[in-house]
Amino acid sequence: MIEKTITKTFRSRIWRPFITAIKKYELIEEGDRIAVCISGGKDSMLMALLFKMLHRYSIFPFEAKYISMDPGYSSINRQRIIDNAAILGIPVEFFQTDIFAIANSADKSPCYLCARMRRGALYSEAKKRGCNKIALGHHFSDVIETTVMAMFYGSQLQGMLPKLKSRNFEGMELIRPLYMVHEDDIIRWRDLNQLTFLCCACRFTERNEHSHDGIGDSKRQEVKELIRSLKKTNPGIEKSIFNSLHAVNIETFPGLKGGDKHY
Repeated sequence: MIEKTITKTFRSRIWRPFITAIKKYELIEEGDRIAVCISGGKDSMLMALLFKMLHRYSIFPFEAKYISMDPGYSSINRQRIIDNAAILGIPVEFFQTDIFAIANSADKSPCYLCARMRRGALYSEAKKRGCNKIALGHHFSDVIETTVMAMFYGSQLQGMLPKLKSRNFEGMELIRPLYMVHEDDIIRWRDLNQLTFLCCACRFTERNEHSHDGIGDSKRQEVKELIRSLKKTNPGIEKSIFNSLHAVNIETFPGLKGGDKHY
């Protein structure tokens, strides 16, 4: 049984970090109505399963709605999400957008445009369904990769928060329950259960997958490979980057940014 691999084999590597993040960052509160957002990838599908298990065991009441935005998937990819949801026992509900068509026609930064549009669509749909939070499948590895990318390519020190209040959708909040779960452990869980999930299913990602080096134009994949290389000589490098986000010494920085103000 797939759930048993979480409570037994991956209890210390997936279930415990999931629960720890929820408690430490106060991601779920009594009475919450949470839209668990499923893209069809390994991260969001695992998150949905963890939510289903948590809902069963939780000592305080909350609601979970499992929603999946179809941004223009092929019929094969959409069916794969449906099949995997059935395997995991997730009652997924779809809604349609044309985001892939718009983002893929953009001249620059298609992934950035796609991400912003998807976020807005998810907030909007969640609010229609009476939810006050959306849950996304960003994990520990996403957190540290984003930090490094911001420094290398954005010229700023910027982290990824475990929860974030929406500026454009009043009363809505974004949470990241996989904040302390490593991607390598998600991959191991997926492979142990012989599951096959979507990657991204857009043309841009397909170009990267078929590029000679497997990186293509993806800066995130480039950073991922860099961190993997550095781990060979410094196995604790990921933990060091993650911990540094929780121990920022502002007295040592010559410049700071808060909101729209620079100091």
